[in-house]
Amino acid sequence: MADDRLIVALDVPNIVHGQELTRKIGDAVSFYKIGLGMLTGGGLALANELKQEHGKRIFLDMKFFDIGATVEAAVRGIAQFDFDFLTVHGDPQVVRAAKQGAAGTNLKILGVTVLTSLDRADLDANLIKPGDIGDITLERAHNALEAGADGVIASPHEAALIRALPIAKGRLIVTPGVRPTGSSADDQKRIATPASAIAAGADHIVVGRPIWQHSDPRLAAQVLVSELPKRT
Repeated sequence: MADDRLIVALDVPNIVHGQELTRKIGDAVSFYKIGLGMLTGGGLALANELKQEHGKRIFLDMKFFDIGATVEAAVRGIAQFDFDFLTVHGDPQVVRAAKQGAAGTNLKILGVTVLTSLDRADLDANLIKPGDIGDITLERAHNALEAGADGVIASPHEAALIRALPIAKGRLIVTPGVRPTGSSADDQKRIATPASAIAAGADHIVVGRPIWQHSDPRLAAQVLVSELPKRT
């Protein structure tokens, strides 16, 4: 059985490319992420196909952010499809609305802390309060969890700090920005290897380009899983 700690990001243009990629990977991966980049290219249809016809777990990375009533309605619409994870911005009012929309279902709401593509200069440009990016991520994670999030999205560099929070016990930590040993960082600025991310307290790692840009995506996924620490 595939190791579901690995989530493969289907950051490809459309459903046709997604179907081709998942066929190549086959049973080497059991968990896929579909984000905004795929949404207008048939992303929801692909998510349904992978879930209902192939038994895959699905992480919808939508990063919802809006007024409470709109977030609640959007999440309620998503929750009817029996997907597994959904991201919203980690602002407490957004998390609370999302949890209301997901009530009575198995959909896990994950709060986004600070995007792994951002550094302190980016936060300054976005008028985010001064301070260490790790401290801000930790504070946002705490606030999202306190608001009821089932887990958070955070870079591997903050995973250990978040895992140490008492409120994080039993909650999920999902880490993008993971690159196999020797891979390019691409546009990510706060990255780590698969083994170090899991060791830091992550439950799941999200990997995209190092797998789908590989000449043999199935082999790339298998090699990456081989780098993960053994389950205890």
